[in-house]
Amino acid sequence: MIDRIPESQYNYLFFCGMYSKNKMKHTIREIPTMNIPNNHTYKVALPHLCKAELVTALSMFQPDVIHIATPSSLGFFALNYAKKHGIPVLSIYHTHFISYIKYYLKNLPFLINFTKAIIARTYRNFYNKCDVTYVPTLQIAEELKEHGVSPRNFKLWQRGINTSLFSPDKRDRSFIKRLTNNDYPSILFVSRLVWEKNLETLFAVYDRVQELGLKVNFLVAGDGIAGNEARTRMKNAFFFGFLEHETLVKVYASSDIFLFTSISESYGNVVIEAMASGCVPVIARGGGSQALVDDGVTGFLCRPDEPDDYIEKIKKLLDDNSLRKKMQSEGLQFTSTLNWENLAEEYFNDIENLAHYSESLKKRECI
Repeated sequence: MIDRIPESQYNYLFFCGMYSKNKMKHTIREIPTMNIPNNHTYKVALPHLCKAELVTALSMFQPDVIHIATPSSLGFFALNYAKKHGIPVLSIYHTHFISYIKYYLKNLPFLINFTKAIIARTYRNFYNKCDVTYVPTLQIAEELKEHGVSPRNFKLWQRGINTSLFSPDKRDRSFIKRLTNNDYPSILFVSRLVWEKNLETLFAVYDRVQELGLKVNFLVAGDGIAGNEARTRMKNAFFFGFLEHETLVKVYASSDIFLFTSISESYGNVVIEAMASGCVPVIARGGGSQALVDDGVTGFLCRPDEPDDYIEKIKKLLDDNSLRKKMQSEGLQFTSTLNWENLAEEYFNDIENLAHYSESLKKRECI
């Protein structure tokens, strides 16, 4: 979306704790950060350490609209500033925080419901004060409503896919063969290797594949704090680690089945990337990802914590080549409709409308 900003029409100022210094060409204010205690790969921005500088920067910039990425400390700082100065707010629901709790507090189960209640209250305090909240799927919208978030300002806004990048044309079976020394079908898992991706079910599916002696390759792209555990638990799997896009698209297109056990996604970009590459998804019926698969048409949905259900669907695809090809075709047709240009046009129209709304309120106050 940043790459699609019409610079002749909009002037953006970014506040963030971490960013890609190679890509960003817009004005950026970097916020001090700290690692969160139980996961060093996550950082949280601390705006109150530079509050005066942030307020000065915002006052000088005089924004017409504030776009807030997430209800973090920085997000609430921006929300409070916006409400104090009568500036409309747009937010996009990115991260399904509440679904992480059962994984991070699995050793402290008595705290799970208490912590979920705190997060639900945070959702209400944040999203109920936004003027527009983009939700990625209808399932996520329903979940937010269950947590007490008003749907009054919800707007369904999905994600796009670059179908020239993620494409069956990138298929290269010789690439996989050089790695595995065989021509077996490949089952692919792509994700950060963190516990909230329901890795225990992934391990259980892998174990059943080994027990049944299925002649397949188990491929894993991604890494994270559970990476060492995953390598120990899946000794015969092939681990790529984090991949650059050029290699990742080749791995997607050269694999046959995309296995995804996570139920903590707000959307699930990897599911769309797999489908656009001709890799048929077999995924958990949970979280936002389930909305992306038409069960039995573009892939299969499975009971999230039942490895035998995944195995049944995997075997069905391995045994029926015509079914797999039909699902590939249906998946490609679906992903062809997910266009970033259309999403960008919708986003900037909403920014424009919010800016006009802000201007009309200011005029009314003057009168």
